[in-house]
Amino acid sequence: MRPEEIAKLIKRLDSIRGRHTELITVYVPAGSNILATSKQLESEKSTATNIKSKSTRKNVIEALEKIVRELKGVKKTPENGLIIFCGNTSDKEGQQNIEFFAIEPHVPMNIKMYRCDQRFLTEPIKEIVEKRDKYGLLVLDRHESTFGLLDGKTIIPLSHHTSEVPGKFKAGGQSAARFARIREEVSKTFFKRTAEHLIKEFGDASGREIKGIIIGGPGPTKEDFLAEVDLGRLREKILSVEDIGYADEHGLDLLVEKAEGALEKADITKEKNLMKEFFELLGRKKSKVAYGESNVKKALQAGAVDRLLISEDFDENNPEVSKEFQKMAEDIAAEVFFVSVETEEGISFKNISGIGAFLRFSVQ
Repeated sequence: MRPEEIAKLIKRLDSIRGRHTELITVYVPAGSNILATSKQLESEKSTATNIKSKSTRKNVIEALEKIVRELKGVKKTPENGLIIFCGNTSDKEGQQNIEFFAIEPHVPMNIKMYRCDQRFLTEPIKEIVEKRDKYGLLVLDRHESTFGLLDGKTIIPLSHHTSEVPGKFKAGGQSAARFARIREEVSKTFFKRTAEHLIKEFGDASGREIKGIIIGGPGPTKEDFLAEVDLGRLREKILSVEDIGYADEHGLDLLVEKAEGALEKADITKEKNLMKEFFELLGRKKSKVAYGESNVKKALQAGAVDRLLISEDFDENNPEVSKEFQKMAEDIAAEVFFVSVETEEGISFKNISGIGAFLRFSVQ
C-alpha cells in the first residue's frame, strides 16, 4: 500500500473503539513464516475461552477465526511484512460487525506483535509511514548517468540517462582537434541535462526532502560536472564526491559503500536531532517518552518501546543491565540507539540516567 493509502486507513482504525478488550492487532514481520503466525492465532483462541464476559469472548474468538480464515489464502508473508486489524467495529450495543483490515507496508517492517485491546494499535505503523532519512545519489561519466535514492538502508534506482558523446575512436575523417571540440560540446550539453535531472529528482519541487546528495564517477568527470553546471541552492546539499568506476545501478551500490564516512557524519547530526526530539517530548508530551531504569523496563515489559536509547556511558558502567534491556528491545522489535557523550545533548542524556525510550503508546 502507498503511504497515503495507509494514512487514510489508520485514520479510520483510530476512530474505532471496542466496548471491551476485543480489538485484535497483529504485526507480522518481513521474512517470517505466515503458517507459524496462523498457528499462534489458533492457540490464542483457547486462551480467549477464559474471558469472563460472554459477548467479549464471542467477539474475540470470532475475530481470531476470521483472521485465520483470511491467512489461509496467503501462501507466504508479503515482502515487507503484514499488519492485521480485526474485531467488532459496531458502535451499537448488542450488535456485531466483525471487520478485517490488512496492510502491506511500503517498506520492510521488523515488528512482531499480537495485542487484544479496546483500540487497534496503530502507533508502530504510523512510525513506518513517517519519512526516514533520505539521500540523493548520482553516478555519472560522460556517456551515462544514474540517479538513485538512499531511503534508510534501501537503495532505490530512480532513472538512467545516456549522452550522445561519441567514443574516442569514432572520429572518422575529422581532425582530432575538431572531434575533441565536438565531444566537449556534447559533454557540456549532457552535463546540463544531468543537472536538470538532479534538480528534478532532488530539488524542493520533488517533495523528497532529502538530507543530502552524494555524487560519484570515474576520474575528473564528476568534478568537471560540478564545475560546469549551476545547481543553485541544491549544491549546498552535496555531502560527498567519490571516485566510482561505474555509472549504472551497480555504481549506486558502490557509491553508498564509498560514502560511508560522509554518512557517519550525518549520523552525528541524526544523534543530535534524536536527542532534541527526546527532550522536546519530555518537556511537552511526557507520555511519549520514558527515562530511568525502572520506567524504561516497565515500558519494555509492556511492549511499548519503539526506540530504546542507551548512553555509551551507561552501557560501559552497567553492562548487564544494558544487555538485558537490549534483549528485551529485540524481543519486541524495538530499535536500539547508543548515544555518545561527545555532544552537549549526549551529556545531558547521561545526566538524567543515560537510559530512555520513545514509546509506541503511553504506559501508566
